[in-house]
Amino acid sequence: MPKKDDGAKKPASETVPDQRWKLQVFYLCFYGFMTQIRPGESFITPYLLGPDKNFTKEEVTNEITPVLSYSYMAVLVPIFLLTDYLRYKPVLVLQSLSHISIWLLLVLGTSVLAMQLMEFFYGITMAARIAYSSYIFSLVAPSRYQRMASYSRSAVLLGVFTSSVLGQLCVTSGSVSFLTLNYVSLGFVSFGLILTLFLERPRRSLFFNRPRGTDDRAASTELERMADGDGSGRAQGWRDVVLCRMLREVGALARQPQLRLWSLWWIFNSAGYYLMLYYAHILWNEISPTMDNRRVYNGGVDAASTLLGAIGSFAAGYVKIRWTLWSELVIGVVTAFQAGLLLLMNSTTNIWLCYVAYVLFRGSYQFLVPIAIFQIATSLSKELCALVFGVNTFFGTVLKTIITVIVADKRGLGLSVHPQFYVYFGYFTLLAVVYLLAAIGVGIRHSRHRQPAELALAKEPCQLPVEIPAQEKNPEAGTVRA
Repeated sequence: MPKKDDGAKKPASETVPDQRWKLQVFYLCFYGFMTQIRPGESFITPYLLGPDKNFTKEEVTNEITPVLSYSYMAVLVPIFLLTDYLRYKPVLVLQSLSHISIWLLLVLGTSVLAMQLMEFFYGITMAARIAYSSYIFSLVAPSRYQRMASYSRSAVLLGVFTSSVLGQLCVTSGSVSFLTLNYVSLGFVSFGLILTLFLERPRRSLFFNRPRGTDDRAASTELERMADGDGSGRAQGWRDVVLCRMLREVGALARQPQLRLWSLWWIFNSAGYYLMLYYAHILWNEISPTMDNRRVYNGGVDAASTLLGAIGSFAAGYVKIRWTLWSELVIGVVTAFQAGLLLLMNSTTNIWLCYVAYVLFRGSYQFLVPIAIFQIATSLSKELCALVFGVNTFFGTVLKTIITVIVADKRGLGLSVHPQFYVYFGYFTLLAVVYLLAAIGVGIRHSRHRQPAELALAKEPCQLPVEIPAQEKNPEAGTVRA
């Protein structure tokens, strides 16, 4: 990378006094940790099905839960754009207000409509996660992006783990009711809103609020390069068209085999993953219905799955193989493993076996996520990378919504939870077969390409060894870096 001129104007994040940006990052990580402390979250389903709310399984499965998918799809694109245009903080405030609305409705609501509204606000909080994950990039210089992003992500995972453990301890050891746990969660999310108000609103963002006045062309972004390529010389108007031009470039990039493969994995497997996540707690209640709250271990299972997911994500950084050759096989094997876990979860009558299958399913998915991120992002600019992940998430959400309408919604098939999991098992089995067939095809093509090369090499006369240029001796080509 070319070095910047000493006289070049530095980004705002680099002119901030050293201690100040450190304090800002620390506060953001603390905020990310605290806003995840919602000890009642793991117990929402048994709370709705229990004596506190007394909804039927059909109402929760076919009328209430599907709204989450619809809400998420409806607000995803507007929030994605507003996050950047409004510079993060207003969307984080909206997320905190939505969290408060969720727990107010859980505590005070008594009708199916109130719970559907609760799921609508839940969809907003999920879509608004983009604001937290991208906020960090406005605080620090590009050279610190990777490390700071890992800090903010670790803070969130630690918060989820702590929240799940706290909720489980309250239920199992303290005999705290689900209603009380929801009041505690309401207090924490209210405190989260206060923390949000003290976040500093950045002056710049990724797309709509770029810093101006820099002459450093070596550091120009994809957005600025496209704007310059317009050739019209007008300052006004490029914001209106540049995202469309970037979308067209994303379409052109789809011809790259690895980017296309991992984007398709992101779309299809994430849809199935989140459907399993939404309905797993209902399945647990079906397998082991109990009126004794102390025997509900949802929080402990969520904590274990979060911990295994974090370990899997970390371990993925040390996997060093030729991904251009082995990607399809790895994805196919992991997807087949997940299909088997879904069948086990749905067919067993042992709740502990179901818990273990759930933890392994989430861990195996989280293992592939950082690999997918690296394989997609490795050849893209920051702006295109954000856009690709946004497009992938949107299409995954659309697919998830279509499956929900057909399978779960009462206006579709309205299946109960066990038949739904058979559908998800079939879905993952089909994906595994496609991936494994693609892996076989890659292997056949690779062997055909190798044979002519080996034959030509065998026909050549013996020659003295030649020094190989350094750039051709890199054994790490195509590997995943931590």
